[in-house]
Amino acid sequence: MTSDLPSPGVAGPDLPNPLEALSLDQLRTRTSEKWRRYSDDILPLWVAEMDVVPARPVIDVVHRAMTTGDTGYPSGDVYAQALQEFASRRWDWDGFETDRTVTVPDVMNGIVAALNVIADPTDAVIVCSPVYPPFYAYVRRTGRRVLEAPLGPDGRMDPEAIRAAFAEARTTSANPVLLLANPHNPTGVAHRPDELAAVAGLAREYGGRVISDEIHAPLVLDGSRFTPFLSVPGAENGFSVFSASKAWNLPGLKAAVLAAGPEAAAEIRRVPATVTAGASHLGILAHTTALREGGDWLEALLKGLGANRDLVFSLVQQHLPGVKVRRPEATYLAWLDCTGLELPDAPADSPARREGLSGPSAFFFDRAGVALNDGAAFGTGGRGCARLNFGTSAAILHEAIDRMGRALESCCRG
Repeated sequence: MTSDLPSPGVAGPDLPNPLEALSLDQLRTRTSEKWRRYSDDILPLWVAEMDVVPARPVIDVVHRAMTTGDTGYPSGDVYAQALQEFASRRWDWDGFETDRTVTVPDVMNGIVAALNVIADPTDAVIVCSPVYPPFYAYVRRTGRRVLEAPLGPDGRMDPEAIRAAFAEARTTSANPVLLLANPHNPTGVAHRPDELAAVAGLAREYGGRVISDEIHAPLVLDGSRFTPFLSVPGAENGFSVFSASKAWNLPGLKAAVLAAGPEAAAEIRRVPATVTAGASHLGILAHTTALREGGDWLEALLKGLGANRDLVFSLVQQHLPGVKVRRPEATYLAWLDCTGLELPDAPADSPARREGLSGPSAFFFDRAGVALNDGAAFGTGGRGCARLNFGTSAAILHEAIDRMGRALESCCRG
């Protein structure tokens, strides 16, 4: 952290908006993938990384560890203990038990570890598409087949689609698994308790299991509420994976917690040490401190994200006629439905195509200089859509969506 960067503030209820702490010039000095993958003429609103300075307690604990040489191997279950406290305080959930947890390097490695102890290598894995692209990539790398249960027209889980996917999975799989994003990425839906209980019931009916990715759990915005999957009836044989990395912007400090319901206690103990030993000691220190001491910073962030969500909704209506967007209930991700637009295909040799982009993400990359995630990578229902990361300043959002609007106007006029 260089001396010219702003302070994230001291603890207290009136912290400034973390999303407004850094200028575009300051962000351009970053060396992370978000700010290094593309040239400086591109505004990066793609990968799920926020443009914030971390919470002061997190900075302090990492700085203290570095200056005292506390940079060895992790020890104990302090991360799980902090998560237990956070779950009770934040979600009124007292059913989280630390003796049914293991620390893992990150959420996707935790998901694969759970898959490997509850399912055979040939068992099918169900996802509710469109959904986070690594769900496909990581599952397929294990040799398993991915089945899709598309979301409904309202962007929420469709019980009948999930039932049909479980029925198909059972034709070839003894232990089918539903991989759930809770809250959902990319639509930002915060699943309700009744929806989660229905999913748990369907899994039991078909002899399946559920693994819930809850990395966005603390990022539920005003008017909605997060429900831990393991807290609903029927989920006692399920797994969930949690990390503080998204809410406190700590993806470079890797650590996560894999948790099991009471009926899966014996299975979680079979997760091998080659996985549980992989978390970073500095990551565990940072995430634990975020959960215990980063509440005020999180509240300031959520207030800023709520304002940005409403800003994006307004700017899309103003500048992007024909693009549909719902106000997400959680996350800092907006799902742009551009299927109503008639956009020209990007030339095969265009910068966007060289980056592997297609559809609206290619159009806005080439013609507006804005990087969005390509909806096609999110599976069925993603083609013709794009994901926009609004975890940045209002000024950058104004500039990006203004550029996108001018590109659309120029295209239509031409």
